[in-house]
Amino acid sequence: MQQAKHMVDELHLEDLRNNSHSSTFDENDDYDMLIVHLPVIGKNLEVISLGFIITADGSYLYNSVQNKLESLDSRFEEPYNKIDALLDKLLKSFSSYQDQVFDMEESLYEDIVKRDFMTQWLTLKRDILRIERIMLHTSSVMQEMVNHYEHVKGFPINHYIDIHEHCERILHSATLQLSKLDYLYHFYDTRTNEKINRLIFFLTIISAIFLPLNLIVGFFGMNTSDLPFTEGPHGTLNVIITFGALVVLGGVVWRWRTRYSE
Repeated sequence: MQQAKHMVDELHLEDLRNNSHSSTFDENDDYDMLIVHLPVIGKNLEVISLGFIITADGSYLYNSVQNKLESLDSRFEEPYNKIDALLDKLLKSFSSYQDQVFDMEESLYEDIVKRDFMTQWLTLKRDILRIERIMLHTSSVMQEMVNHYEHVKGFPINHYIDIHEHCERILHSATLQLSKLDYLYHFYDTRTNEKINRLIFFLTIISAIFLPLNLIVGFFGMNTSDLPFTEGPHGTLNVIITFGALVVLGGVVWRWRTRYSE
């Protein structure tokens, strides 16, 4: 194991130590380096990296806690088992995101929108977008590895094709959920604008009623002489009739303009 560590280039050791290093497959004369970057869905979304050194007669897993390379039992089967276990866990846990998106969709259809809708939407968008970005790169790296080793004797190509298919499945699911989130946002935005338009229409009606009244009150409240309707016992009734006639006339003109503008 120490011999393997001395064999690895220092720059590659730095890549192995970097827990946030993206997926990569690096071919060398004495060894190949494989780093698989995968998301882990728990209470919060986390990302881990598995680093492997593959030589002509074996393979090693980098232990980031003890900062050393640990020898694996087989050259290709052990790396496959470790990667496949994480991918299976990711496939199962990704369903939690799908369920959240489904619940948001149902709440919109039933017109029951939670107050934290946008907070939940932004959280899901951020996490799933990150998963999509990681899996896109990881899938490409696994395909590169399969192409490199497909003619090597003893390479379990079907196993690694299965890993690549799992990566593609997660990638496809992430892309699908992102498109659903975009649709939900547009739907939510449309419903919100509709409610705002209704409120503005209601306020416009109120303004159309009270603004003329304010004008009339202001006019007849002037401290001047010879104001109309101030003489006689039916001044208030005359004002009401005049105002009603103006409202009716305004409604007729509005309907006429609306009909001919169409």
